[in-house]
Amino acid sequence: MQLRYHPYPLQLQHTFTVSGCSRSQTPDVLIAITHQGVTGYGEASMPPYLGESIESVCRFLSRVRLEAFDDPFRTDDILSYVMHLDDDEAEAHNFAAKAAIDIALHDLVGQLLGQPLWRLFGLSPERCTYTTYTIGIDTPEVVRQKVREVEGQFGRLKVKVGVPGDRQLIQTIREVSDLPLTVDANQGWTSPEMALEQIEWLSGQGVIMVEQPLPKHDLEGLRWLTQRSPLPIILDESVQGPADVIRMKGCCHGINIKLMKCGGLAPARLMIQLARMQGMQVMLGCMTETSCAVTAAAQLAPCADYLDLDGNLLISNDAFRGGMQVIDGRVTLQSAPGLGLTPLTPPNPF
Repeated sequence: MQLRYHPYPLQLQHTFTVSGCSRSQTPDVLIAITHQGVTGYGEASMPPYLGESIESVCRFLSRVRLEAFDDPFRTDDILSYVMHLDDDEAEAHNFAAKAAIDIALHDLVGQLLGQPLWRLFGLSPERCTYTTYTIGIDTPEVVRQKVREVEGQFGRLKVKVGVPGDRQLIQTIREVSDLPLTVDANQGWTSPEMALEQIEWLSGQGVIMVEQPLPKHDLEGLRWLTQRSPLPIILDESVQGPADVIRMKGCCHGINIKLMKCGGLAPARLMIQLARMQGMQVMLGCMTETSCAVTAAAQLAPCADYLDLDGNLLISNDAFRGGMQVIDGRVTLQSAPGLGLTPLTPPNPF
């Protein structure tokens, strides 16, 4: 197997502001794994809080030796090798880089077998629910514009909160839309009592779920809030990989799984199983990504209670066509082999 990779910064259509930071670009690396003339595609997206960079991802990928494996169907062996490649390194654990290889390998295997990944996973695509479209923190005029731009395309909106003016932001959206809302505080609320007060108000505004209301390490506060909240509490930043799912029991009603956080589809599937064993709800999310990583996450959409798979719709330079589609607000999976992607030339560097 041959591995190729190329930096590919993603350009956002609007400046994206959450509690704590703003950005108009996301670092990204696209990869390709080729075996016997068939190519699978993967991607590493690196928002600031993950601690990875284009340099760290490329450095990790330069150490990967897939040519040592002559059979792409040895996925357990290959992914175990990749997952433990940096065990002796002092730097970050390179989960986005590992996710890129995991995604590309799964795409490759699906193409070689002539089957979409959701079918290989034994899932039913008709079980996919609505995905949210994310509205970042902005001025009332821009917020109204963003909501109007997607009117009629989505069944739910996700609103970034966690700063002064949260209620004004929700009220601004309610001026132009009556869609169900989810909110994401990105750790922005400062105390459990404050968070509960906000959530009680939000429950009367058509909000159906609250994501990461408190700082990720405040497990005592999250446990207190979960016991009292009238809305489901879903944790994102508090949960990275499978071990965290077990730690969060009692601290939330559910978890947000993202391929870039956990290292790809294989650990994501394990996290879903662990969550269900503990009676937790499951949300599938994404970073700012191309259709490649978003489509990979969507292969698990039939397993989820909540979907936030809009990262490819927030950028202006997607590198692929095909893959997952949003139709009447719902995630819709295709029957093409693997991820069902076709690289665009330009802009795709492969």
